[in-house]
Amino acid sequence: MEANTRSTGRLPAAFLTPGSSSFMDFLGEHQPEMLPGNRQLPPVQGVIEAPHGTTIVAVTFPGGVVLAGDRRATMGNMIAQRDIEKVFPADEYSAVGIAGTAGLAVEMVKLFQLELEHFEKVEGAQLSLEGKANRLSTMIRSNLGMAMQGLAVVPLFAGYDVDRGRGRIFSYDVTGGRSEERNYATTGSGSVFARGAMKKLFRDDLTEEQATTLVVQALYDAADDDSATGGPDVARRIYPIITVITEGGFRRLGEDEAAELAGSVLQARLEQPDGPRAALL
Repeated sequence: MEANTRSTGRLPAAFLTPGSSSFMDFLGEHQPEMLPGNRQLPPVQGVIEAPHGTTIVAVTFPGGVVLAGDRRATMGNMIAQRDIEKVFPADEYSAVGIAGTAGLAVEMVKLFQLELEHFEKVEGAQLSLEGKANRLSTMIRSNLGMAMQGLAVVPLFAGYDVDRGRGRIFSYDVTGGRSEERNYATTGSGSVFARGAMKKLFRDDLTEEQATTLVVQALYDAADDDSATGGPDVARRIYPIITVITEGGFRRLGEDEAAELAGSVLQARLEQPDGPRAALL
């Protein structure tokens, strides 16, 4: 296909033929071997060792939703990377946080971004948030063969629903099963500990600042009890990735903002190592 393009200076016929608004369908028809789920792995004995991303958290607040993740990737009992990025914009009003096999997860996110962009260009309109969540579910389901070999991808999807005027969160299992979560959600190896923290600290009337502080508290608690989750690393200036999605669109907090948030949480933990208590009734 590439050789043809270079020799004639024209796009291949596949690109000029009307078809589906799904980029995955287009790729599946013309170059199916490029889809992650269609790759054949060489036979191996035992579990495949590959870097894994860990804890992702999300919380809604009246103006939108916050999606955040720690920065550690592990491979067995080793730290494979200290500053991996696990939270990515999907489009202007949504984002994906990845847990599971890091390489496949990042590749799936890039394909998802292309899927949404392709739909918008073909149809001249954006998918609804519900439609985006369904497209991601299809992608995860196509990776089931890899998941059965130990290369699972389990993302958390969050966005601002412009039709309903609020933030929403969707979680998935390895088969592509999709669930909408109320108020907050977690995924990854530290999810149990992060969820416990969020359960105690969540309120319906959180401000954006309180919601961003809450996710840092949750990630701190996850790192406190789960060795695969990395807490704020002040010495290396590695802080959680924190994103906010509101009516104004997707925004990632800058390094200075993340450092300030993490610093305030760390300072409070010096006085109260187990973190803030839930408000008493």
